[in-house]
Amino acid sequence: MVFIIAISITLAYLILISVLVYGFDKIPKYYIEDIPAITAFSIIVPFRNESNNLPQLLKSIKDLHYPPDLFEIILIDDASEDNSVQIIKTFIENGLKNVTIIKNKGALISPKKEAITRAINKAKYDWIITTDADCRVPKFWLHSFDCFIQKTTCRLIAAPVNYYDIASFLDRFQTMDILSLMGTTIGGFGIKEPFLANGANLAYQKSLFIELSGFKGSAEIASGDDVFFLQKAVRNNPNDVCYLKSIEATVETKPQRNWSQLVSQRLRWMAKSTHYKSFFGILTGIVVMLMNLLLILLIPFLILGYLNFADFLFMVLIKFGIDFLLIFKTSRFLQQESVLPSFFTASLFYPFFSLYIISLSLFASYTWKGRTFKK
Repeated sequence: MVFIIAISITLAYLILISVLVYGFDKIPKYYIEDIPAITAFSIIVPFRNESNNLPQLLKSIKDLHYPPDLFEIILIDDASEDNSVQIIKTFIENGLKNVTIIKNKGALISPKKEAITRAINKAKYDWIITTDADCRVPKFWLHSFDCFIQKTTCRLIAAPVNYYDIASFLDRFQTMDILSLMGTTIGGFGIKEPFLANGANLAYQKSLFIELSGFKGSAEIASGDDVFFLQKAVRNNPNDVCYLKSIEATVETKPQRNWSQLVSQRLRWMAKSTHYKSFFGILTGIVVMLMNLLLILLIPFLILGYLNFADFLFMVLIKFGIDFLLIFKTSRFLQQESVLPSFFTASLFYPFFSLYIISLSLFASYTWKGRTFKK
């Protein structure tokens, strides 16, 4: 009986990830073209106590290869207690144009959603593009989106996020995790079941945001400004959403630098995943969770002799093999092959890490940007 359940979960996982690999390949790489820019963007960046990160973001925006008269920058101060605002003002004095700083009122449940909503209400342009204060954007970022917008009828566009400044095993572990997430995200779009997006690199029309009543329906959830709005757009009209699979459009950020920050981040991600309204997203979460738990729960059966080692190894190899295929494809696209030598060690560690986060999420709140949120 144990073997039948175990092999059923393993086969379900194999089919699921194989479908996502197929979907990943269905989305072609997009290459920018040398055409005149016509799309005007409102870049929206909420920030809270980001004095260490804002300089790299603002410098990357200043270095954008895009007509300055075709974008504005709206920075929302979410009750910062450091000198973040002064850093922005210094950049303005040194030539950064079209910048607006606004104060967030500070919603108790979801300050980020409130910040984005306030910025959208003030935005001059119809195309909104969001990123985070701890990111840096590539020089052809807006040009990539503009070319894509000119060639499609999309109203919401998700794009890649990648890590840089990778040094330790913890960094490499997180990089492989985000490669898996990016592969899953792209795969979902490829099979017409998009359920993931990242607010660090997301564009949509202001008119679409207004039509869908913004974050109404998810305002009571602390995070998820990206995935819940995507899932709402998909329910409204699946043809409105697209994925921009372009290395020139890829936003970069740093991995969490210590265990505590990583756990807080994953608890935040876990909190929003329990509110998914996408059937495929829920199914994916359940199958992935069961597969990771299975590998741990089978260890006692293996030790006690109720499970043959060959059968256990077979299931492990199936999981590792299909995981590697998805991560390998994503790493080649995002030019992160250098982390692959740590794949085996990270894969052994991941099920235990996953179980730890799931267990912790049942009882613990999480802290993010100096605030504590209920689970």
